[in-house]
Amino acid sequence: MKYIWQNKDWTDFSWQSDALLPLLGKARQTQGKILTRVRSLGLALTHEAQAEVLTEEAVKTSAIEGEVLNRDSVRSSVARHLGLPQAGLPRAERHIDGLIEILLDAAKNHAKPLAGKRLKGWQAALFPTGYSGLHKIRAGKWRDTDVQVVSGPVGRERVHFQAPPGERVDQEIKSFLLWWEKSPGNTEGFLRAAIAHFWFVTIHPFEDGNGRIARALTDMALAQDEKLPVRFYSLSSQIMEERNAYYAVLEKCSKGGRDITAWLEWFLGCLIRAMERSETIIAKVLAKVEFWQRHSQTTMNERQRKVVNRLLAAGVGQFQGGLTTRKYVSLTKTSRATAFREIADLVEKKVLVQNSKSNGRSVSYDLGP
Repeated sequence: MKYIWQNKDWTDFSWQSDALLPLLGKARQTQGKILTRVRSLGLALTHEAQAEVLTEEAVKTSAIEGEVLNRDSVRSSVARHLGLPQAGLPRAERHIDGLIEILLDAAKNHAKPLAGKRLKGWQAALFPTGYSGLHKIRAGKWRDTDVQVVSGPVGRERVHFQAPPGERVDQEIKSFLLWWEKSPGNTEGFLRAAIAHFWFVTIHPFEDGNGRIARALTDMALAQDEKLPVRFYSLSSQIMEERNAYYAVLEKCSKGGRDITAWLEWFLGCLIRAMERSETIIAKVLAKVEFWQRHSQTTMNERQRKVVNRLLAAGVGQFQGGLTTRKYVSLTKTSRATAFREIADLVEKKVLVQNSKSNGRSVSYDLGP
C-alpha cells in the first residue's frame, strides 16, 4: 500500500473543481448570513456568543480524541480568559487552560506569523505535565520516531495510517510553514483551511495532540479568511457529530495518489453544517440575555443564581432529567432543606416551573417562560 506522502511532490495536491464549486458557493452564502446576524448582536452579546462557541469547541475537539473534559471547568477557563463572570464555576485544570489559550491564540492572533516554535508551544500547552495519560511524551518537540494509527485487539490490529518517518518531520514542517505563509490570496480561503488540516495531520509531527492542533490551525485559517478574531461557529462540534465519517475520509485520502477531492468535499459539507448550527448557539445566547432582562428585578442569592446559570447554559429543556432537589444540593453544596426552600422560592418568583410529567419524589423543574 502506498501512502500519499510516499508520492513524489506529495503536497502538490489535486482536486476536481467542478465537484467543489456548488459547495463553495453555499458555504460563502451561509457564512454571509452568520456575519450579518453577528453584527446585529452588539458587543456584549458577541462576547457571550464567543464564550459559548469557545466552550463548545474545547469540549468537542478533545472528545474527538476520546478525552472527556469537565464542561464547567472549560466554562471557568473561558470566562477567566474573556473577562466574564466566573461565579460558582470550579477552577480549571492546567491542560484545559492550555487548550483555551491555544484556541484563543489561533483566532485572536491569526495575523501573526506561524512558526515551528509557536506550534511546539501549543503542543506543550496541551500536555503541561509532559504526560499523555500514563505515557511520557516529548512535549513541545517534534517526534523522532515512526508512528502508526491502529485499532483493534492485539494480534488483529488494523493499520489506518502510517505517518512519514521521524527523520522527515522537520523538513516536512518547514515546507508546510512556507506554504502557509505564501498561500493566503493564492488559495481560496475555505480550501486553504481544509488543505492545512489534511496536510498537518498527514505529517503528524508530534507524539500526541496532532488532531487538536490541526483543528486549531483550521480555525486560524478560517479566522484569516474572515479577518475576524472571534469564531461564531464550532467546526469541532460538527466533526464530533460526524466523527466516523471524518476519520474514514482522512484515511481514504491518505492512501494512494494526490487527489484529495473526497476530503475537500467532506470538509466543505461539514463546514456548512457547522455554520448552520451556529444559529442554535446564538439563539441560546439571546435567550440567556432576554431571561436576565425579564428577571432584572428578581432577588436571588448566589446559590440560586449559580443554578439558574447552569440551566441557562444547558438551554431550556436541555438540562438532563430536569433540576431536582438532589441536583440542587450537589450543585450548591447546601442542605436538602435549604435546597427545597430555595427551589420553592424560585418557583414562586416564576424563575422555575415544575415539569409537567414529574411528581412526587421524581419532581423536577426547568426555567420558566
